[in-house]
Amino acid sequence: MAQLVSQVSARSTLAVLERALTLYRRLWRASAFSSFIIPVLFLVSIGIGVGGYVGGIGGVDYLSWIVPGVLASTAFQMAVGECTYPVFGDFKWVRAYHAMRATPVEVGDMVCGWLLYILFRVEIAVVVFLAITALFGALHSPWALLTPLVCALVALATAAPTMAFAATIEHDSYFALLFRFVLIPSTLFSGVFFPVEQLPAFARPLAYLSPLWHGVELDRAATLGVSPPWPVAVHLAYLLAFAAAGTLWAFHAFRKRLQD
Repeated sequence: MAQLVSQVSARSTLAVLERALTLYRRLWRASAFSSFIIPVLFLVSIGIGVGGYVGGIGGVDYLSWIVPGVLASTAFQMAVGECTYPVFGDFKWVRAYHAMRATPVEVGDMVCGWLLYILFRVEIAVVVFLAITALFGALHSPWALLTPLVCALVALATAAPTMAFAATIEHDSYFALLFRFVLIPSTLFSGVFFPVEQLPAFARPLAYLSPLWHGVELDRAATLGVSPPWPVAVHLAYLLAFAAAGTLWAFHAFRKRLQD
């Protein structure tokens, strides 16, 4: 019986993933610019253009230093973007989750299916970006091949709590607060563009709280072949704990919202 339940749940999760992929197949052109072209343009303009004035950081050229930050921030921003309006809309406007609940699909299937979709989107964007940066000579270690896995953890640690937040609000105006006070500060002050050590001492702990900072440092260690500022196990444990807590919150938020 337990095996049968497990098989049904797996099929339901894959059904949610299939729905998301079907929608994406029809809309992928709209996201191609933000997912692939913008990071590349950003790499050229900031990494090469601004980098020509900045020079080097930590003994490497600015392009090589900023690439891992852009990798992690791409995963971070994609996860936030795909778990705000799409999730909120499926509750508030489309009511797709209510329709799913009338089928054998459970709350866990909805959450896990969408997280799998996020991983699919993020991994494609990261791998393409990684290949392009390799052509620019910005990768200095074979450990760079592990960066897609790190970006997957960043995406999970970001997507899960964002899904939960989207399931708890009643108006999309709250997303402006999320973007203004979480997304933008995290992107600017998590070591993507400059070392966190340049921040005032009182502000550094705020950067350390962001899962993006941990992903940036792990990616930078991998692409440059150096040790991260904290032990690798600590960075990984933080991302995993953030993802697990966010997923539990998402389960609770979805279940509560579907009871309304």
